[in-house]
Amino acid sequence: MKTMTTKRYTTPVSVKAVVFDLDGTLLNTLSQLAEAANRMLLEINYAPVSQELLASYIGNGISWLVKRALTGEMHATPDAALYDHALPIFEKHYAGLLLESRVYDGVIEGLEAMKAAGFRLGCITNKLEAYTTPLLAGTGLAKYFDIVLSGDTLPEKKPHPLPLLHAAKFFGVPIEHLLLIGDSLNDTLAARAAECPVFCVPYGYNHGEQVDTLDQDAIIPTLLDALPLMKLA
Repeated sequence: MKTMTTKRYTTPVSVKAVVFDLDGTLLNTLSQLAEAANRMLLEINYAPVSQELLASYIGNGISWLVKRALTGEMHATPDAALYDHALPIFEKHYAGLLLESRVYDGVIEGLEAMKAAGFRLGCITNKLEAYTTPLLAGTGLAKYFDIVLSGDTLPEKKPHPLPLLHAAKFFGVPIEHLLLIGDSLNDTLAARAAECPVFCVPYGYNHGEQVDTLDQDAIIPTLLDALPLMKLA
């Protein structure tokens, strides 16, 4: 049986394009997601959940956030009828809160600097396109990205490598010259599966775990801190 090896990258990495996760990397969406989840729970006569616990549920898309809020477990599946009833309630509340999300400090400066340095930029998120598009437009981030891949754009989403491979093909760059910047296990798993470099920010969600436990190539306090660790290929 063939032994699989994990490709790691040393800094500065040679990069032509950079793709970013959205929730927990570019935007602080925790308060809105947590509030929508708790409004959903209250509407179906369930007890609300702490924001800290709900933060650990973020990262695999809204479907899993709702399932975890209903069950109190990371991988459990609620009754199908309950889930089908609860999901549109969550979606109703989240749509009303969506544009209250805030851009993290240093994000605009980092995106501007990367653009100015000649890097092409994209966004890859597990968030549904129905939320991604208005969120990027409403926060002023849409103009920075040549490509945006949402959780329902392709047949697979992170941690599957397909979105990264698709982005590399779109940019016309070898996968090893595509850098992913994210905040969670999903991002590092996707990058390792695609065999591209990955940097992590420490301020995101990552199911409540520290990013220094992840298989990443660098931890960057802000997007600006990525620039000395990359060079234009």
